[in-house]
Amino acid sequence: MSFRRSFATLAALTLVLAACGGDDSSSDADASEGDELTLVEDPIMDTDEPDVVLPASTPTELVITDVIVGDGPAASDGDTVFVNYVGVLSADGSRFDGNYGSDPFDVTLGMGMVIKGWDQGLIGMQAGGRRQLDIPADLAYGDREMGAAIPPNSALSFVVDMIAVVPATDAADEPSVDISAADNVSELVITDLIVGDGAAAEAGAKAVLHLVAFRADTAAQITSTWASPQPLSFELSEGGTLPGLVAGIQGMKVGGRRQLHVPFADAWGAEGQSDIGLPAEIDLIVVIDLLATF
Repeated sequence: MSFRRSFATLAALTLVLAACGGDDSSSDADASEGDELTLVEDPIMDTDEPDVVLPASTPTELVITDVIVGDGPAASDGDTVFVNYVGVLSADGSRFDGNYGSDPFDVTLGMGMVIKGWDQGLIGMQAGGRRQLDIPADLAYGDREMGAAIPPNSALSFVVDMIAVVPATDAADEPSVDISAADNVSELVITDLIVGDGAAAEAGAKAVLHLVAFRADTAAQITSTWASPQPLSFELSEGGTLPGLVAGIQGMKVGGRRQLHVPFADAWGAEGQSDIGLPAEIDLIVVIDLLATF
């Protein structure tokens, strides 16, 4: 059940960020009728992967077992969650997928991105929690054969670790910030508009955020991720493109809002980024709301 999905539902900047080294560990796997699931032939295995305890009998309804109860906000419909998981056939324990040892998988609950057993079974989980889901076939893939790994009418069992719960956002929450036209700068300029009170984003971590982007010379807004219910996941790693965002997000605390004036050399370089309407040799201004980091 290796879910892979593009950022097609996000704004153009999100697409570009994903292509330039942002996270792509999401899914286009909607288990509803008419969609297909692509399974990896050799799913990622990790020595720290937990064992799945097989149910005594084939589940005919969703069975939720909390192995570890987390803390913080409980996941609900519309929230985006980040998880590690391993999945096996309930009948014989045959492992068909898992992502321990890789990036956490993210999904926005209640949107049909995953099988119904997940959409229903992850509700109420909290960060730090571990839950086993024993899912009947009708809440998984029904009578469909999902490659050689999952035969028709298969019940599935998962162990899921909740890494983070990001509360749902709304397009109406997009910040209204007075941006003034500005000349290009030679160094990154950071302005904290709201100082958060949560965890601080550190180098090498993943930042979960929404942003609004502007071209500096005219202060015209060129794109925003707020229209999507699924926030952007961005790796704070050196060596890729957009080093200005990587540097500018570090030190932010969850709940904070920060304005960055990024020199074009630390964005997409002298060429700019036509996909989002940023001309050549024009700086980028972004307003970032940090929703989570881990």
